[in-house]
Amino acid sequence: MLPAAAPAVTGTLPEQPIARVVRDGVEFVLLGTAHVSRQSVEAVHTLLNAEPFEAVAVELCASRAEGLRNPQAILQMDLFRVVREGKVGMVAASLALGAFQRRIAERFGIEPGAEMLAAMQGADQRGLPSWLIDREVGTTLKRAWRGVGLRERMRILGSLAAGVLGGEDASEQEIEALKQGDLLEDAFGEFARDSAALYRGLIEERDRYMAASLLQHVQRDPQIKRVLVVIGAGHLAGISRLLDAGELNPARDLPELDRIPPASRWPKWIAIGAVLALFAVIAYAFFKNPALGRAALLDWALLTAGLAALGGILAGGHPLSVLVGAVVAPFKPIRILPPGAFAAMTELMLRRPRVADFEALKRDLVEWRGWWRNRVARTLLLFLLVNLGALIGEYVAGIKILRAVL
Repeated sequence: MLPAAAPAVTGTLPEQPIARVVRDGVEFVLLGTAHVSRQSVEAVHTLLNAEPFEAVAVELCASRAEGLRNPQAILQMDLFRVVREGKVGMVAASLALGAFQRRIAERFGIEPGAEMLAAMQGADQRGLPSWLIDREVGTTLKRAWRGVGLRERMRILGSLAAGVLGGEDASEQEIEALKQGDLLEDAFGEFARDSAALYRGLIEERDRYMAASLLQHVQRDPQIKRVLVVIGAGHLAGISRLLDAGELNPARDLPELDRIPPASRWPKWIAIGAVLALFAVIAYAFFKNPALGRAALLDWALLTAGLAALGGILAGGHPLSVLVGAVVAPFKPIRILPPGAFAAMTELMLRRPRVADFEALKRDLVEWRGWWRNRVARTLLLFLLVNLGALIGEYVAGIKILRAVL
């Protein structure tokens, strides 16, 4: 067993935020990093070389760790399953976040997450266990999304779009300033701190999750007495405070923080009610004047199909994929999947992504044109834009029909 006390090297890392917390006889050395900083990678190596540790914990979930350790894992993505199970939004959001981070990182010749990979590789070389302590990014995004209102959801989408389209003007000093924040928080802009619900989902909950996860790992292996914890510096103060307070109960807290709240039912029921009411209006129009009813039904079909097709065209979809999305769009009351799913699955059959598309995915998404050039990303865009076009078409058609009939 290594000694509980070890020489501190904080003085040799003046620019790196470090905290040391002792809880139940275990010393946690928390290193705050920037996720795209070469100084952070150097700090990880310095600490591992200068101090004895018995375990290394990193701010990663299993999927992110796999992506860092095995960059080729993305080749195994089953796009048909992603579309069929309605996970396109989460996958697109994750890719947009990655594009935001990679665009900044590539300007300075460092891979995103290099400090986390350095920590895991350093642990492997020393025969130490690597602990993955962060919550799955999909769970975090879903909890954050479902915890905010419509206005904040629109701002989230806007920030993701900005991550895809912008970011070329960041300086290395601004990158180092990321030590004061968090990747997700920075990607979603300053309003992450202005929104209590969003800040809770992106930062506070993950602070609690990671601190509880550290305690759970220690409980499972009580022989470990010194742990290097490599985290984004935006989490340093929160995790340190939670560990020091001693109020966490991993058995209680982790399952609750992993639970995905059910989606609100009322927006879905309102949408269904609105569509049923609109078709009742169309039926009334047929009763009142068959020509008026036919005109209303035609307006519905043309506007939903036309705007869904426009979305498919803007996404660069194959003409047949665009046609399939347009044909399916008007049949909202009886379809199981959204029109974007039918369009995307058609696209996958006609333009199946090549191995080269998966290999180039991260590189292509650094610039906005890559979302249309890469077959994987274009399929995701097709799904999203066809659905958006159909949704706009429903509202426009509804307003036009109501004005004509009532």
